[in-house]
Amino acid sequence: MDELVELLETPAAQQRTMIAGWHQWADAGAISSGLPQYLVDLTSARRIGQIRPDGFYLFQLPGAHHLLRPEIKLVDGYRQELRSRKNEFFYSGNDETGLVVFLGEEPHRNEARYANAFFDAVEALGVTRVAAVGGVYGVMPYDKDREISCVYSLPQMKHDLARYAVKFSNYEGGSTIGTYLVDRAEQRGIEFLVLYGFVPSYDFSQLSLVFHGMRIEHDYKAWYDLMRRINHMFGLDIDLSDLESKSEELRLSMDAKLDELEKTIPQVQVRQHLNELTQDFEERPFMPLSDVWEKELGDLFKDLED
Repeated sequence: MDELVELLETPAAQQRTMIAGWHQWADAGAISSGLPQYLVDLTSARRIGQIRPDGFYLFQLPGAHHLLRPEIKLVDGYRQELRSRKNEFFYSGNDETGLVVFLGEEPHRNEARYANAFFDAVEALGVTRVAAVGGVYGVMPYDKDREISCVYSLPQMKHDLARYAVKFSNYEGGSTIGTYLVDRAEQRGIEFLVLYGFVPSYDFSQLSLVFHGMRIEHDYKAWYDLMRRINHMFGLDIDLSDLESKSEELRLSMDAKLDELEKTIPQVQVRQHLNELTQDFEERPFMPLSDVWEKELGDLFKDLED
């Protein structure tokens, strides 16, 4: 195992899976950075290891040094804290099912060694499948289920993944950390998939000089739609009621924002423009059989009570 990998324990659960995210470019809606941290907090997961940051990050680059350097906190000239890059593993579970959550920083260089260190840890932890999450901005209805794009490492995974209402990506271009790791995972025979949630983003710059556009910074609806799939895929029992509530609050806040825009800049006709932008959107709801039965039984009991 790579010397940069430090594991404090190896979980004893019979089945161990992993959800992974990064502070990275493909982080629309804070899906890749925010959702893993949310799960760590929600499940009270404990820190069980890390990949040391040595050699993976630049200190400066002309024109972008303020984005790369570690942050320091000083009080009266004395160093209180130096915030360095972190790539950490967390764990929660029982004797049967265990969940490893990884939250890291996308590497700037030595990506091949970073990938090897990551998958060394995956194998050492006995993880059978890794689901990485990411987000990309796109034009889609804010009040509908998010479109989920999928990339996977091994050909035999496709049949199983097709059950999760995903769109298999045909993207060609620059790689993200997720798609780079897909390639490295295949070389090592590891089941690794990336689920990208499409986050609503609207550009009104051609319609108004005052209001250029809007997008969702923390897309709890995308978090919820992704976790419904991962819950079923991994056989987890994570309570998603809080995310469901946050999703509804997000929809209501977007409704209120659009109502306000209709009043303040009626000439832009924001709602009409959104309807035109999204009129060809085809919703792909994820409705597993267990959820269908739960809904049908709930409706039946309600009818009997009435």
